[in-house]
Amino acid sequence: MSTPRFLSLPPGVSPVQIDTPHGQFAALEATPMSGVIERLPALLVPGLTGSKEDFIAILQTLATANRKVVAIDMRGQYETPGPDDAAAYTCPALGNDVDAIAMAVGDGGPVHLVGHSFGGLVTREAVIDGRTKFASFTLMSSGPSGIIGPRERAGRAIMRELPELGLEHVWTTRYEPEALGGGVPDEIIAFLRKRLFANNPTALATMAAQVLDQPDRTEELTQIEVPTLVLFGEHDDGWPPGVQAEMAARLGSEIVVVPGAVHSPAVEAPETTAAALTRFWNSAEAIRRPAV
Repeated sequence: MSTPRFLSLPPGVSPVQIDTPHGQFAALEATPMSGVIERLPALLVPGLTGSKEDFIAILQTLATANRKVVAIDMRGQYETPGPDDAAAYTCPALGNDVDAIAMAVGDGGPVHLVGHSFGGLVTREAVIDGRTKFASFTLMSSGPSGIIGPRERAGRAIMRELPELGLEHVWTTRYEPEALGGGVPDEIIAFLRKRLFANNPTALATMAAQVLDQPDRTEELTQIEVPTLVLFGEHDDGWPPGVQAEMAARLGSEIVVVPGAVHSPAVEAPETTAAALTRFWNSAEAIRRPAV
């Protein structure tokens, strides 16, 4: 479970609702504090048990490059409601939502797309399905197929325990001890509890199953002509760094390894992460410009 660096919103960042044909999605929108929006917008998608707040520490910095940046809660996450229907939370279904949100954020034009962890598997669906033309695609702490290692075990525990024992058990036996052991401040622990309990239980269980069992779609992604970045922490405990590096090589993509970070670079190393994204996005936009 990622822990936002701070919960108060920095200047230039506001809560908004994104209206789409698929319904409304809760979001945080960052815009430049000075100057005008002259670059393509960006859309940030969180991981399992995460939310838009996981990107708070980088939103303002990203927007200073004169672009609009939007972070969302996916359907069934935190402040975006969802139905008690598992079919709404498969990667293809959530990818369809991302397509619709991207169209709204970009007013029909291209956007830079970032998917963190499980959000990487979801956004990959949107890129591969070809319904939306993206300016670039970043896989942040995500992998080629289902998650492995310690986070795989946590995901399987959620699938096993949630239907029988409920969210209270999952919180008190797993997430609360992890937060307390990490020295997380009380106010952030309170937020993490509120966020977990706001998730639709069907969404949480289905997403946990999805993050475990996704097939490797790297070869399909290589067929899509979109600038791609693979970014992860040097100590990632989700998909191992070597697995993500191998995926980047197969994609022929850029790669950024964030020093000192684990599974949430936007939280653990926000300035490094924001700088890497801004450089990559600017480079992708330069490629898009026609020669004079």
